[in-house]
Amino acid sequence: MAKYLIGVDFQPGTVDTPMSEWTPEEVQAHLDYYGALNDELVARGELVDVTILTGPDLAKIVRSDGGAPVVTDGPFQEFKEWLAGFQIVEVDSEERAIEIAAKVSAVPGPGGVPFGQPIHVRRVMDDNPSGPDEMDDFLRTAEGAP
Repeated sequence: MAKYLIGVDFQPGTVDTPMSEWTPEEVQAHLDYYGALNDELVARGELVDVTILTGPDLAKIVRSDGGAPVVTDGPFQEFKEWLAGFQIVEVDSEERAIEIAAKVSAVPGPGGVPFGQPIHVRRVMDDNPSGPDEMDDFLRTAEGAP
């Protein structure tokens, strides 16, 4: 079994109406869908964690050279590129993680239309790099090298 991060950001997908313009019933249907999906994943023993993050306006950037940290409020990337929340699932295959991500992408938007939002799927590493050779392998993979 492998763990995968299913990441949701603020990209609109096929529906670009901001949630602030949805009816209360549409927002509730959206939230209910997520609740039912999470219940399904719990029942299957696949949901490890689910986390909703505060908006990027509340994020802090921390830098340190070993001394006192420097904390700033930005600058930030575009809002749509910030992670809104995520699920960690433990599943038998990448195909199952993709199936779950497709369900997340199909969350209803205004009028019940599937949102079609792009969803990130990333495998959680089994082990952290523990030496220079393993770090080199990781960096080559991260850069897209074979």
